[in-house]
Amino acid sequence: MTTSDGETGARVRRPWPRSNKPHRPARSPQHRRPPALSRLKLPPTPTTPPHLTDNMYKLDLKEAAALSRRRDLEVQRQNRIFNAKVRLIGVDKQALDTQVRDNQIQKEKESEKHEAFAKDLIKHDQAMVLLDERYKKDMKNLNKAIIEFRQEYQRPEMRREFDLYDPQALKKSLPARISDDDPRCTISSMQKLVGEDIKQRERIKQQQEQFREWSLAQQNELKKALVDKKHADSLFDKNRIDLDRRACELQTMEEQTRRAVTITTKDFNRAQAMENAVRCKLEKQQTEDDNLTEIKNQLRGDLLSENPKQAISAFGEKHVIPSHWKGMSREELDDIYRTQKVQVEEKKRLNEEERQRNAEWDRNRVNDARAAILFERQQKRENRQIRRTLDCHNSHLWKERNARENFLKNNVYVNVPTCKYFDQFNTTTR
Repeated sequence: MTTSDGETGARVRRPWPRSNKPHRPARSPQHRRPPALSRLKLPPTPTTPPHLTDNMYKLDLKEAAALSRRRDLEVQRQNRIFNAKVRLIGVDKQALDTQVRDNQIQKEKESEKHEAFAKDLIKHDQAMVLLDERYKKDMKNLNKAIIEFRQEYQRPEMRREFDLYDPQALKKSLPARISDDDPRCTISSMQKLVGEDIKQRERIKQQQEQFREWSLAQQNELKKALVDKKHADSLFDKNRIDLDRRACELQTMEEQTRRAVTITTKDFNRAQAMENAVRCKLEKQQTEDDNLTEIKNQLRGDLLSENPKQAISAFGEKHVIPSHWKGMSREELDDIYRTQKVQVEEKKRLNEEERQRNAEWDRNRVNDARAAILFERQQKRENRQIRRTLDCHNSHLWKERNARENFLKNNVYVNVPTCKYFDQFNTTTR
């Protein structure tokens, strides 16, 4: 590598001139801005000295060609590397342009080919349509000619076997038998058979006469039936009248019997009522007497007289009968009162002990709270002292850091790189 002094060998790092400007760190190769083309120092074109002209012609032709080729490649490489546009894109733009142009030409050829195919397709379609129409027209004319020929020369009645399937054959032919004297009715003709109704008209006339006689007979029978029915109705009416009269008589007899039974029942009920009234009166008198006796017994008995002896049980004087007990005596009441007074005094003593115990707990709680407050105040004082010490230490550290930064800024980072320093890079492609 050539140094700035023109000597070959290792580069000698020159110290930066000291100045008061802030230090600017050197940029890394990947973050360095590419130099402008005007600032790039391309290597000078090699020239051949005059004293080597004779020796050059003595070189081998292959070596000269290789040398020339390498020189051309170097020039092309320099053009690619030092061209900012190509370097920033990062691809061979000329090759890409060639590919784009080839693709456009290929697309134009494809479009022309498709258009030619489309035109041929349209032409063939039109020809097919014309041929199809012509074929349909020919088939129509052929079918028409065939139908006309059949109607003129191939009618059904012109056929030999038309009599076999002639639809009017039965109308045109004679019946199998005209009468019994028909000469066609031979023995083997099977046209005259037993059971034929030859005398149909006479038979129908006889049947009509028979129907008329039957109708007259039915009319006579109907008239007779009406007369019989009328006679039966008259007999039924007479019988019904007799039955109604008998029913009225029976109803009258029943009413008389019912009236007699009602009178008898009423007399019996009246006697029963009188008997019941007498019995109720006697029962009422007996009930009143019993009530008076009961009242007297209650007034004179131990229940209402409040006799305490009646509550004494058979098991002893200490046991009583609950249903006959009339209350406690005066001695028992005094004993209960004394017991209650003792219980009241005991309750007062227990309440006083509870009050004293609660007061002791309150004093202990107040003392604990006072001690906690004093301890908290002591903690706050210690925390304030610690913060003051920490603030002093931080202030001292800040001053030291500020002095160090000022020293670095004013004494260490004073060399600033110039443009001459950056111009020595990117001078060759290697």
